[in-house]
Amino acid sequence: MVSGPEILELIRKRQSDRKYDSRPVEKEKLDRIIEAGRLAPSACNAQPWKFIVADDAAICAELADAASARLLGMNTFVSQAPVLIVIVREQPNFTSKIGGQIKQKDYSLIDIGIAAENICLQAEAEGLGSCMLGWFDEPRAKKILGIPKTKRVELIITIGYPLGEKREKRRKAEELTVSYNKY
Repeated sequence: MVSGPEILELIRKRQSDRKYDSRPVEKEKLDRIIEAGRLAPSACNAQPWKFIVADDAAICAELADAASARLLGMNTFVSQAPVLIVIVREQPNFTSKIGGQIKQKDYSLIDIGIAAENICLQAEAEGLGSCMLGWFDEPRAKKILGIPKTKRVELIITIGYPLGEKREKRRKAEELTVSYNKY
């Protein structure tokens, strides 16, 4: 069993990596990463996601181009990643959808966030880097991957062997982000 301090250390080490070497990612590692996403909890067990694993170099190159905004300097590193995991939002089950309407929350987006972090933490545990991308040309990504127009692509996650150093995490002071029993 993994200890509490070991889990916290894994979380501390995980960062958004933006530099990868060209080594391919082993299938066994990818399988465990996808399984970590698949096992994520979701509201009413809706599992409102589909994970598309892009590991074909030509498809990855097209997706990298769809995710890059060269003029803004956004996501120009994506072409280095040998694997891209595209998360497509699927319809939630009836109870999750109704609950979301009653509470005015889109639980499927929360669920996808949880699954995405599971993917990134498993990648870190496998010695791989990752970065979640929300900035990309969604219609183009859908066309590249044959995703129906009625679906939403919520995130693309880069996966690969990182080249950069681990950075110290910069976070707001604890007293600004944590309180007990009252706001």
